[in-house]
Amino acid sequence: MALPAKKREMVSFTFDDINLLRRLIGERNFNLQLIERSVGVRLHVRGNRIMTEGEPLEVDLVTNLLHQLYDLLKQGYPLYPSDIEYAIRLLQSDAHARLKDIFLDTVYIVSKKKVITPKTKAQKEYIEAIRKYDIVFGIGPAGTGKTYLAMAMALSALMRGEVMRIILTRPAVEAGEKLGFLPGDIYEKVNPYLRPLYDALHDMMDFDRAAKFLQRGVIEVAPLAFMRGRTLNDAFVILDEAQNTTSEQMKMFLTRLGFNAKAVVTGDITQVDLPAGTASGLIEAKEILRGIEGIKFIFFEKTDVIRHRLVREIIRAYEKYEEQKASKFHVNKEKQQ
Repeated sequence: MALPAKKREMVSFTFDDINLLRRLIGERNFNLQLIERSVGVRLHVRGNRIMTEGEPLEVDLVTNLLHQLYDLLKQGYPLYPSDIEYAIRLLQSDAHARLKDIFLDTVYIVSKKKVITPKTKAQKEYIEAIRKYDIVFGIGPAGTGKTYLAMAMALSALMRGEVMRIILTRPAVEAGEKLGFLPGDIYEKVNPYLRPLYDALHDMMDFDRAAKFLQRGVIEVAPLAFMRGRTLNDAFVILDEAQNTTSEQMKMFLTRLGFNAKAVVTGDITQVDLPAGTASGLIEAKEILRGIEGIKFIFFEKTDVIRHRLVREIIRAYEKYEEQKASKFHVNKEKQQ
């Protein structure tokens, strides 16, 4: 028995500004082709009119998407293909989501004329939490913008005079025996662990200005061990890769916070590199500190990944592999019993 053909419909709508429409469509219709591949509809352009053909739910999604993207362009937002991918994912999960509320929430306009904005609902909640709370935990997989957005918020606070300095820190996981074999003094030894923080900083600020801030101590990049015994006043402090802190290190870091200070702690609890048997300070903090007023936890999912689309697929593949491995382990254990 043949399956009934899926119902399809066609909807057309007109845009009043042909120049904005060209930007929406993209060079050689690139943006429309991206939408077609992602959603499974057919899009046709005639003059200032776009026709959408597909199943009703998909047509509704694309109609909503195109109108909201057009409104973003009217507001002066520089639309990129990656923005379209994020917008599709967002509207697929929440048809009532307002792209304006997310994409137009500018965090920081950098010297390179680049606007930094949240790209997902979780990122929006994250920057709002950083504005509102003194201690924020951003927990989730790589590529969700946890450290990058925290850095943007820190620079924004510094430029507005809300804090006097920024402190960026990371645990050096191999700070014991292996580190001793690396050449140079302690700063040169730990520099490879801190490199990602420098990279994010230089992406947002021109090199000369960043160098001056670093030389004057306005911005400090240091391993977590260097935080011991300090009191951090008038500072925006970012602890990156916090899943690799021990319980003692996490407690030490959180108790460094002084007056007029803000801390953002980021990490991925699925990628703990501590020695076997050592508890992650981030995982423990998640359980110990929940419910304390003034502390906020924001959790990112793999759908919030904003790197190359393959990063999302890689995360899914590894999750599937770990589940299969765990399942085989339990089966073998049951057979042995």
